[in-house]
Amino acid sequence: MHRSARHFRLIASTVLLAAPLLCAAQDQTDAKSLADSAEHFTLQQVLDYPFPQGLVAAEKGDRIAWVINLRGVRNVWIAQAPDFKPKQLTHFTEDDGQELTNLTFSPSGDALAFVRGGDHDENWPAEGNLAPDPAANPKQPKVTIWAVRLPDGEAHEVTEGDAPAISAKGRLAYIKEDQVWTASLDYSGESENSKEHGGKDSKKHAADTHASGEPKRLFFDRGKDSQLQWSPEGTRLAFVSDRDDHSFIGVYTDEHTPIEYLAPSTHRDDMPRWSPDGTRIAFTRVPGDGGPPEPMLKLTPHPWSIWIADAASGNGRLVWQSPNTLLGSYPETAGGANLDWAGNDRLVFLADLDNWPHLYSIPVVGGEPLLLTPGQFMVEDVVLSRDKRSLIYSANTGSTKDDDDRRHLFSVPVDAGQPRALTSGDTLQWTPVVAGEHAIAFIDAGAQRPPVIATIRDDGGDRRLLQPDLLPRDFPVSHLVTPASVTFTAADGVVVHGQLFRRDDASGKQPAVIFVHGGPPRQMLLGWHYMDYYSNGYAVNQYLANHGFTVLSVNYRLGIGYGHAFNHPEHWGPTGASEYQDVQAGAKFLQQLPGVDPKRIGIWGGSYGGYLTALALARNSDVFKAGVDLHGVHDWTRFNEGWIGQPPQRYEQGDREEAIKVAWRSSPDADVAKWTSPVLLIQGDDDRNVRFFQTVDLARRLDERHVPYEEMVLPDEIHGFLRHASWLKADQATVDFLQAKLLNGQ
Repeated sequence: MHRSARHFRLIASTVLLAAPLLCAAQDQTDAKSLADSAEHFTLQQVLDYPFPQGLVAAEKGDRIAWVINLRGVRNVWIAQAPDFKPKQLTHFTEDDGQELTNLTFSPSGDALAFVRGGDHDENWPAEGNLAPDPAANPKQPKVTIWAVRLPDGEAHEVTEGDAPAISAKGRLAYIKEDQVWTASLDYSGESENSKEHGGKDSKKHAADTHASGEPKRLFFDRGKDSQLQWSPEGTRLAFVSDRDDHSFIGVYTDEHTPIEYLAPSTHRDDMPRWSPDGTRIAFTRVPGDGGPPEPMLKLTPHPWSIWIADAASGNGRLVWQSPNTLLGSYPETAGGANLDWAGNDRLVFLADLDNWPHLYSIPVVGGEPLLLTPGQFMVEDVVLSRDKRSLIYSANTGSTKDDDDRRHLFSVPVDAGQPRALTSGDTLQWTPVVAGEHAIAFIDAGAQRPPVIATIRDDGGDRRLLQPDLLPRDFPVSHLVTPASVTFTAADGVVVHGQLFRRDDASGKQPAVIFVHGGPPRQMLLGWHYMDYYSNGYAVNQYLANHGFTVLSVNYRLGIGYGHAFNHPEHWGPTGASEYQDVQAGAKFLQQLPGVDPKRIGIWGGSYGGYLTALALARNSDVFKAGVDLHGVHDWTRFNEGWIGQPPQRYEQGDREEAIKVAWRSSPDADVAKWTSPVLLIQGDDDRNVRFFQTVDLARRLDERHVPYEEMVLPDEIHGFLRHASWLKADQATVDFLQAKLLNGQ
């Protein structure tokens, strides 16, 4: 589930780019290794794809770094211009469920820090703020910061902490227990983690480090600190101080200088960005909590503004105020406002002002914002060029049919709405970073080919894949289908997009399965996904399509990619479940599709998709004959503390009582009496996004009604399973259950 306040924190085959990968596979194995027919490849084979993530670049030094997750073994890699030859930095060997995240270069590119452990997609921390331990390691895992001196240093554990930031002077700041700490990048304690996992020189580092390099709290702040931003010269640190119902931007200089809070108010200030000369800081501002209660059953505007403050005096001024309309609300897509301080003394930001998440720029002195990316598409990943005069971004648009269900890269000047395409075609690209003076690195994927790190020149030429040889030789590339873009119409007239997975040689009347993504602000694509959770779903859908099923992935309303209004519908989720109409429309589409048996339709999904799966089975067991519900919400009135169903904290209740009634009616639990179809329930019991009691409660209700169900509980796993073994176990149970109930007619 997504973390935002409203949503919770919850094709043709590739030819040129896939050729090196396919040739390598064909040169190293015979035809039997890749299977003579679709039925011969296993679920494990299609799940054994390497997944790159966390791609970052140094401000200088022409270096990039990323994480490769291969069968649950995560390692950090780097490459340097001009040849960008990949080099493995860490040498972890176990599927231990310990994340590698927050890759952070020093500005010069001569050092890299990263975080090992934790759950960086959680809605709330676990009791006691314990790090996840999905491998049931008897030694309690910690969230730790690691560092390496480049180009030839060894990665070593520095200390416990999270969210590292390295200054231009090489100073490391990080977050520990909601406060800002500092340590030497070369410091290495005597922890078991550093001695066991790649820290070969840990004793040497400890011996060579002076006491001044030991971890210590950098300063005291009463709030909960985050979003560390060093000034350009590397001597001052801006941060966000969360004070519960409001927040400040603070600036720390040294231990003798009081912290300067910028234009403090009753609002929530966020996203501090230094001016190039280090004299000013831009930031976003939204109203703090308070005032009369908002209606819970209808959409209301959430306006926001951009401010600039003097970093020395703290004096601030308003630069831009959004309109008090639904489209003027704070953006909820990737990166939020994406605020940055660009060249030509302009600020750039993202907003939904014309119904689409688009980039705008505005002079620092204020004025009317300039639309940089006109058109009916959404902008996602955004990065400034080195000279700060242009933006590189990904968007679901392009010159190829159905590009609204893909991602391509573009560039646009910060002072002119004149974007140009850097990539195109039936492949997908995302996460651009500036990798050199004229080089851009990104992640590239296709319908058959899983994601891989790639580079291009900043004019779009010389496109190269960096690690095509990482794909296992028996990965069934040639057997994966190209999903087709389809649309269908819900009962209330909303047009819904989806991707249809079906083999060209499929014969007879096949059973069909609907897949519903989570989030819900997500979009399934015409190829491998930029999130590992949904690449896993894509792989399972490919397996099902190659083993006797027709699969329809439904991009229901609440999802991204089709405009603000589609992303923010009336009567969504606990306020009426209007998006369920889109799932029903998908079922009707399948029932009328030639080659599909209308009496054998199932459904599966995770998180918000688990909610919609349970809702479909509870309301329409006459249509949906079986389902797999992964960590879904089943009772909206109990979703989260302090939300619907919890005792009101103030006398004014607004429409709370009516909202609770609607939330209950929008819950699968409300219709258990009509539920007859079998279901498989899957959840990890350390879930920090959907509480485990949601599955416990549903199981007891199904027991009472004698509804057939199976369950798989993964001890100590989180919401998005951290171990490859967990995904393999859950996915195998999913396909076995659907095959047993729909394909084999049990």
